[in-house]
Amino acid sequence: MTFDRHSRTADGATPAAARRFVFLLDSSIRLNPDAFPICTRETVQAAGVAACPPESVVGSATGSYQDGSQVQAVAVNSQIAGGPGILLAFPTTGLILEQTLERVSPPYQSTYTWAIDELLPPTATPPRDRPGTSRFVITFGAVTHHDGRTVSYLETADPRCAHHFGLWSEFVTGQVVLPTDQTTPTRR
Repeated sequence: MTFDRHSRTADGATPAAARRFVFLLDSSIRLNPDAFPICTRETVQAAGVAACPPESVVGSATGSYQDGSQVQAVAVNSQIAGGPGILLAFPTTGLILEQTLERVSPPYQSTYTWAIDELLPPTATPPRDRPGTSRFVITFGAVTHHDGRTVSYLETADPRCAHHFGLWSEFVTGQVVLPTDQTTPTRR
């Protein structure tokens, strides 16, 4: 499963930096964090993603900036505030973002069931000076064996129906957007 977000401005300037992203998934998607080993934030901070169990790596991401530069990230299965979550680790910068996996809250429950909630930590850099990505692509594609069957980190509960997705986003400018999409899975 891949989320591909593009940000642009009317005048071609650098897009505003994000404050929070919430990936919204409907009930046709199952989350299986319990099937994968976890890696702690302390492990990633102290020794990097290479110190985590290899099977805890559940995805990857690429952020692209207006100037053409890119930054890579690795998604690691973890525990955040006592519940299931993902650490999004950026090896070249040392940044680690926490994403919680939780039930969607109102008013989005009529369409979505699950949320991957990423709150970007505040920094000393003033909001107007924080770089925003012009594109951010994150893919979850890890597969493992659990309870006698093959499971994916995120998988379809019904391969015949349309799946609904959203990406609720808040930027440092105060702008809030919710682009949505739907798709029907295809076999590879």
